[in-house]
Amino acid sequence: MPKSNSHSSTEKHFGHIHNLLQSGTLKQVKHSLRVLTPVQLARVIESSPPHTRSVIWELIGKSARTELIEELPEDIQSFYLAQMNTEDLVELTETLETDDIVDILQNLPDQITQQVLEAMSDQDRERVTAVLAYPENTAGGLTNTDTITVRPKFTLDVVLRYLRRHNELPPSTDSLIVVNKKDMYLGLLPLATLLTKPGDTTVREVMVTDANPISADLDESDVAKLFEQNDWVSAPVVDEQGKLIGRITIDDVVDVIRETADHSFMGAAGLDEEEDTFATTARTTPRRALWLGINLITALLASSVINLFQDTIDKVVALAVLMPIVASMGGVAGSQTLTVVIRGMALGHISRNNLGWLMSREVRVGIINGLLWALVMAGIAGLWFGDWRISFIIAAAMIINLITAALAGALLPIGLKAMRIDPALAGGVTLTTITDVVGFFAFLGLATYFYA
Repeated sequence: MPKSNSHSSTEKHFGHIHNLLQSGTLKQVKHSLRVLTPVQLARVIESSPPHTRSVIWELIGKSARTELIEELPEDIQSFYLAQMNTEDLVELTETLETDDIVDILQNLPDQITQQVLEAMSDQDRERVTAVLAYPENTAGGLTNTDTITVRPKFTLDVVLRYLRRHNELPPSTDSLIVVNKKDMYLGLLPLATLLTKPGDTTVREVMVTDANPISADLDESDVAKLFEQNDWVSAPVVDEQGKLIGRITIDDVVDVIRETADHSFMGAAGLDEEEDTFATTARTTPRRALWLGINLITALLASSVINLFQDTIDKVVALAVLMPIVASMGGVAGSQTLTVVIRGMALGHISRNNLGWLMSREVRVGIINGLLWALVMAGIAGLWFGDWRISFIIAAAMIINLITAALAGALLPIGLKAMRIDPALAGGVTLTTITDVVGFFAFLGLATYFYA
């Protein structure tokens, strides 16, 4: 279904259910909810205010909740998981794939997670524990242990008879994984090969041996790049010894890509990528207050620079009028460079070999744009205030700030990443502080010199 049709369908369902709730006809609401798929139901809940969510959650059955919970965003999912007892959580995990179970357990307190694991069967506990051992942002944390493996000595006829014993294949199965007796990864047997080659051919003769598995400790962003570069549907995951853990499928990689995009977009405003649109005031206020406080500190730093030149501003009122222009131009120019560099880092384009060229390019762009718009602003200031000194001062300050912005925008993401600070989250605030401080200092410092 095209995305636009899916979106309009969700809006239609939400509007209909909302109208029924307003009229108090809960029986009709319950009937309307039953015909929705888990994905549609999740979108309706995600698009509803807290009170409406509570009513919908109470009206849907326990079986529907099981299918629904894995489709919900992490923030909303955590809220409902916190209300479940251990018995309900165990029942919930029985129908889910390993990677989805791990995602849920990682959102629970350690004590509850341990209780759920103890209540599982030995086989399920072993599968889940193997994946839980890896951080959630690694290939191991994305791994699903629901795989079909075969040995190289068997013929394709034997493999086909083995597959027919299954009611269904795991989702996104495009290849079977070939392993030895110790579960060491050997290669892949594509389903297309299995179906088209003679039945008396052995797996060893036709298996693909040059398809490298993914290391369990590989970062999830690198996993996404590998899937993009190789057009994979699924890929095997191995531990340090080369033993098969499971596989990653394209649906999990799509989630990684979406979460990365959300993180970059929301991080620019200092927000969590899992921010719930309809979270309550009590949940939303503390999250935003933190970054507002950080922004206030940086704003006070910029204001303290202005305060150093208070006497100059008192003498030349025009400075107060033109001062925001210098800071604003630097902030926009710096944001452009910062965005390009963060994107390049996310795509793996930037390394030590090409960083020098990139910085040189950004400085050249800063100089050219600085000269261009400095001349424009100098002309405007001269006509506005009739003072050539004002024209020169604002032109020089803009050139200085745009060059500084280019350097800061290029270097900040690299420096923050080296300090293990997320550039998407802290880059914007830090850059704004730098361009404000440098812009004000250059503009007011030059003004003090010429008007002393």
